[in-house]
Amino acid sequence: MANIETEINLKEVIKSILFVAGEGVEKSLLAEKLDTPLSKIEYAISELKKEFCDENGIHIICYKDKVQLTSNPNYANQISDVLSPIREKSLTRAALETLAIIAYKQPITKLEIEDVRRVNSDYAVQALLDQDMIEIVGRKDAVGRPLLFGTTENFLKRFNISDVSELPDYEELLERIKLIREEEDSQKSDSLFKNPDDFKFEDEELPDFLSEESVEKFDAEE
Repeated sequence: MANIETEINLKEVIKSILFVAGEGVEKSLLAEKLDTPLSKIEYAISELKKEFCDENGIHIICYKDKVQLTSNPNYANQISDVLSPIREKSLTRAALETLAIIAYKQPITKLEIEDVRRVNSDYAVQALLDQDMIEIVGRKDAVGRPLLFGTTENFLKRFNISDVSELPDYEELLERIKLIREEEDSQKSDSLFKNPDDFKFEDEELPDFLSEESVEKFDAEE
């Protein structure tokens, strides 16, 4: 491997690696493969973050031990207009509530989620699994050994945080959710759309995460 002689050179090398990688790259891996102290890797990344910020079309995000090049979220609409990618589905109110509960209480079972929300959460959980916001992380040592859910790295990237410890106060969040509910409930009479939680379905298909095939697959990997 060619010697990385200067900090500027190191910064450019890391930039090139992140560009080609497309996805997040572990800082520890950069240090190991570039034979460079982690402190120098961290410094180079901090300099890159200063370069790629504000109105720059490219930004750098860090989550857990990883670093990644991303597009500036302020230009998401223009990027979509030109490239016509499949847009990420918006999270419904029910999914956001469920995601918040999982983020703060993980690992947590579906029954424990429903104890907080007071409504069935099968399809909110399935939507979050489909969007890679949460994942099955184990089974609880209890009767029936129910599945445990936790957030994913994609959740950290989506909300631009490095770790769940950066989340705001849980009680404040629950109060905010309560206010949002009250505001939306007061507008229901003027809306053509209903909260998905209000719909009743007969003979609904079992959500994917509860299907026998999915559970057996998880147990086989455990």
